[in-house]
Amino acid sequence: MSTRRQFVKQGSLLTSGLLAAPFMSRANFFSGSDDVIKVALIGCGGRGTGAAMQALMSGQNVKLVAMADAFRDRLNDCYKSLTADDLSDWTGKPGNLKDRVQVPEENKFTGFDAYKKAIPLADVVILTTPPGFRPIHFQEAIAMGKHVFMEKPVAVDPVGIRKVLEAAALAKQKKLNVVVGLQRHYQYSYRELFNNKKLIGDIVAAQAWWNNDGVWVNKRQYGQTEMEYQMRNWYYFNWLCGDHINEQHIHNIDVVNWFKGSYPVKAQGMGGREVRKGKDHGEIFDHHYVEFQYADGSILNSQCRHIPGTMSKVDELLIGTKGSIRCGQATIQDHAGKTLFAFDRQKENNPYQTEHDELFAAIAKGEYKFADAENGAKSTMTAIMGRMATYSGQVIEWDKALECGLDLSPKVYDWNAEPPVLPDEDGRYTIARPGLTKYF
Repeated sequence: MSTRRQFVKQGSLLTSGLLAAPFMSRANFFSGSDDVIKVALIGCGGRGTGAAMQALMSGQNVKLVAMADAFRDRLNDCYKSLTADDLSDWTGKPGNLKDRVQVPEENKFTGFDAYKKAIPLADVVILTTPPGFRPIHFQEAIAMGKHVFMEKPVAVDPVGIRKVLEAAALAKQKKLNVVVGLQRHYQYSYRELFNNKKLIGDIVAAQAWWNNDGVWVNKRQYGQTEMEYQMRNWYYFNWLCGDHINEQHIHNIDVVNWFKGSYPVKAQGMGGREVRKGKDHGEIFDHHYVEFQYADGSILNSQCRHIPGTMSKVDELLIGTKGSIRCGQATIQDHAGKTLFAFDRQKENNPYQTEHDELFAAIAKGEYKFADAENGAKSTMTAIMGRMATYSGQVIEWDKALECGLDLSPKVYDWNAEPPVLPDEDGRYTIARPGLTKYF
């Protein structure tokens, strides 16, 4: 088994082609004297701060050595949180992680190209920007031979999905560990339900919900360029977020894909904006209802809603020929209501921590163990297909959607460049209209 230092170096060597040279001495490359796993954080918002903290708490000799974000103030806030004297509000335990945060000023990078400067300094890269940037950041990390933790979703459009799938294949070739933040895969109750799914026979139908009040709004500030405004208020623009069916409901959709062991072949649905109609609500819908169909004819009924004062529910239900899996309850029942399996809630874990614990443990042992990117891309594509169905009101087929060439990204990444969507004279953005919005 290779040492930790050897393993984290391996990807970079494959990238440069040096490892393929059969008679080259390894001495110059594998003589590292320490076992530190160096991490670069790309995206220093709230989730990035949390993910960096979980990496540093993984139990391995992890050091944060570089940070990158589009905005300096967010990078500063993140650094301040990570180096606080007491992290008990974050971790639930007294103490701090100061000795593990070793980011000198010259390793703090800002702007749209900041990731290119931070990635080369690390063994492992954490990608936690808005998902519109994920494909290009993931491509760069894999090209540079880095192990990756990246948050979901992994793209906002089919062109981005294809980029992630290509990089995922390269990551497998290079044996680079990739974990995607679809954390239910790392939650003990979900793992036990999956291990016992045969109790319900063949899965013939499913339901998934992400219904709650919604999220924050960042209002336009005086002096902001349009690009900065949209970057600050990123949740409401599809080129950055992909709508909430992509940003959050992907969790529930992914669970059904995981248990089914496949991805839908087509989707149709409805959606719109009932209450989230203000100028600061950009272009996304506040509700979607999608009927996904799998190749075997089984149906996933999926609903997500961001409307205050309505029923809140985040859950999944899988119906089989012999019974049902109720993920929220962590139980399996037969059709008569008899409990066939119940997960012991006392054994539940924090999946956000576990995904980092397992990733960094594998790297420390020199193991190639995680290849989550392909599933992350295909579950993201499922959500995108659902959005295309609700926006257009048409039946959207998987293959046709993946090949349609829809690319929401800006032509130029610059604070003074035009984003892909612009407001009208009244400050409002064009909203998709079923029946009029077309993709094919």
